[in-house]
Amino acid sequence: MGVAAFEEFRHAWNSPGGEPVNGPPRTTSRRLDVLGLSAVFAAIYFIQGVSEPTEGLIAQPVRSLLRDWGHSTDQIAWFHAWLALPWALKPIFGFWIDLVPWGGSRHRRYLIAANAVTAVALIAVYRFPPGAGTRLVEVFAWLVVPTFGVAFADVVVDALMIERGRPLGLTGRLQSIQWGSMYTATILTGAVGGWITQSDREELGFLISGVCAGAALLLAVGWLKEPRVAPSGAATEASDNTERVANGVRAERLTVRRWFARVARPRVLTAAAFLFLWSFNPFSTTVLHLHMTGAMRFDEQFYGETVSIQAFGAVAASLVYGLVCRKVPFVILVHASIVLGIFATAAYFVMTDASSARIVAVVVGFAYMTGCLAQFDFAARACERGAAATTFALLMAVSNLSLSLSTGLGGSIYARWNDAWGPERAFHLLVALGAASTAACWLLTPALHRFARAETETARPDD
Repeated sequence: MGVAAFEEFRHAWNSPGGEPVNGPPRTTSRRLDVLGLSAVFAAIYFIQGVSEPTEGLIAQPVRSLLRDWGHSTDQIAWFHAWLALPWALKPIFGFWIDLVPWGGSRHRRYLIAANAVTAVALIAVYRFPPGAGTRLVEVFAWLVVPTFGVAFADVVVDALMIERGRPLGLTGRLQSIQWGSMYTATILTGAVGGWITQSDREELGFLISGVCAGAALLLAVGWLKEPRVAPSGAATEASDNTERVANGVRAERLTVRRWFARVARPRVLTAAAFLFLWSFNPFSTTVLHLHMTGAMRFDEQFYGETVSIQAFGAVAASLVYGLVCRKVPFVILVHASIVLGIFATAAYFVMTDASSARIVAVVVGFAYMTGCLAQFDFAARACERGAAATTFALLMAVSNLSLSLSTGLGGSIYARWNDAWGPERAFHLLVALGAASTAACWLLTPALHRFARAETETARPDD
């Protein structure tokens, strides 16, 4: 790519709305805009897939360390549930991003700061790793800081995705690219995480994750540019300084009032309720990992292999969803997501040996990711520009809070049922409970159809 083409490509990313400046026709500019959006989101989400502490490269090594240090299944499950707390605080991050520009920047400086915090925190854990005598609360303190950093960066990127992708009608496609990139990272982290855990080199995972967060920092510094934004409520020129201050306060109140009006819309509340029910599944990856490496006696390397295989299925789902999401009626997509969510949990009934575990992993990866993408697209379509960061963050926080609560609850249930009936029956009962909890989404069918009717009445640009 030549210098001129490179600059045109970067301009497409940095120019909201895809409007050409001094040159290329709108069609060319639009193609470049889509290309720029796709490339940057793919890179950032790939890095997040590696560095995120609760599901990224270090997730399996941390769970294994905690078990080796004598902690029980329910203790480890609740540890991960609490560690995911920053993801439930995303609305606070979004509120701040929407209403408080930092030095004239709405996104760039926040993204730089969040990735810097993540990189420094993870490399610090590598440099001063916790030992076998470390209490759970101390391990939590080490890891919650980078989790905050990744969660905050995620809010910034989601806001960019909605504000620049929705005017082009590309939220579904960008979601598929984002999550396809994240699961591409999971293909690598599954295999590498299994090897790290099996060879007792857990500290290496912290170093790799920290370096990847540093790469995201460099990407934000070198690539993302944006026009300066005046502070919220800034007054126009006025001769009287007192009047100018009063006008500024009044304008800021109006901005906050409009912000609340956009966040509290019925379509947002409908999406929040739906996401909470869909995400509340007591059958979690924590239970699955501990059951497979405990009761089923698979080694850590094999479990990491199944994580990579599942990620292959998720990447395939992302590619397919990106192609069909604008060709299938929205209401059908959401109903299909419920069916696929049930199937993705119920498939574990047939996991009995290594061969079936591999088959289940790829099927679950495809089914679960397709269902997730429909949910995330649902959430993005419920947002409005001007409050996109907060609204989408609120919806994702509801989903993450539901997931965290169900993860801790599922670990406690599995431990009790294991004591009462043994690991195999406890596992299958938890699978059944997880599938039933996803089916509860159909309780919101009337609200879902109202949302779909409103969506079809909103004109969106063609591809």
